[in-house]
Amino acid sequence: MKKILTAGAPQPAGHYSQAIVHDNIVYVSGQLPIDPHSGQKITGPIEEQAAQVLKNLFAILQAAGSGKDQVLKTTVYISDIALWDRVNTVYAEFFAEHRPARAVVPTKDLHFGFQVEIEATAAIP
Repeated sequence: MKKILTAGAPQPAGHYSQAIVHDNIVYVSGQLPIDPHSGQKITGPIEEQAAQVLKNLFAILQAAGSGKDQVLKTTVYISDIALWDRVNTVYAEFFAEHRPARAVVPTKDLHFGFQVEIEATAAIP
């Protein structure tokens, strides 16, 4: 196993790794809308939050030697399922033609009052 740590995504604030690689699969921990360079918590519209989460996810995938076209599955946690269409628009723009398997989990509260968190599993070519 190999731990992944990149300055391109928020540093772990607890007892976890940004990602773990095992047998050419990268398991990315849930990413929140935090700017890794300024530490600013993005609490604006859900579209801005989703875009930052996906930027963080992408940075970790790159650090692991993978990419968004190698994502096998995502789990999207969302604070209000009524916001799903807006998140899905940002998600679809990010992944373009690639369509990983996905689960959407409505949840009442996310850390720091965020509205979206995404974790992923990806292959390393």
